[in-house]
Amino acid sequence: MKSKVNYLQYAIFLAMITVSYNVIEGLVSVYYGMADDTLVLFGFGIDSFVEVISGVGIWHMVLRIQRNEDELRDAFEKTALQITGTVFYLLAIGLFITSIYNLIHGSSPITTFWGVVIASISILVMWWLIYNKKQVGTKLHSDAIIADANCTRVCMQLSFVLLIASLGYELFEIGRIDSIGSLIISGIAFREGIDAFKKANNLSDCC
Repeated sequence: MKSKVNYLQYAIFLAMITVSYNVIEGLVSVYYGMADDTLVLFGFGIDSFVEVISGVGIWHMVLRIQRNEDELRDAFEKTALQITGTVFYLLAIGLFITSIYNLIHGSSPITTFWGVVIASISILVMWWLIYNKKQVGTKLHSDAIIADANCTRVCMQLSFVLLIASLGYELFEIGRIDSIGSLIISGIAFREGIDAFKKANNLSDCC
């Protein structure tokens, strides 16, 4: 049977995987998003970078729990949440404006093949992270780690949006579905920005 120390070390490992994966996912998504003129993939990639900032905050949080389980959220975590919220707002505004422009002008991607590939991989990785974070959070009786698992579920939602939009274009060549998908990501990003500031102000559970 694993000890509490083992579970905390595993929680740190999961936080490292979350950050590392989002960095790689962000780089690949932004590259192919720009190369293939697919806004939904580009927006998904930028969102991955925002999740890196959030993930660093989570990593710090788990290390803090390891040192002192009852310690309140510190200034670093609050700052990370505030930065995350601000960047989410900027992403939401940028995607909204660009999506409307593309819809008006009927812009469409060259291909969304890589969107399908990246979304499929992301769904599997996010499912694995959610499952393991919930297991660790339950074993440690940590509401914060369980809340983090629920936040990872948002990443899975974004992956499904990317998958549907990318498949819609790749299979049926529905040109505007790329812009519609990026509009949905814009809405989710705005919602996550609100949540980040609420968490920074201690108005909801920490992610």
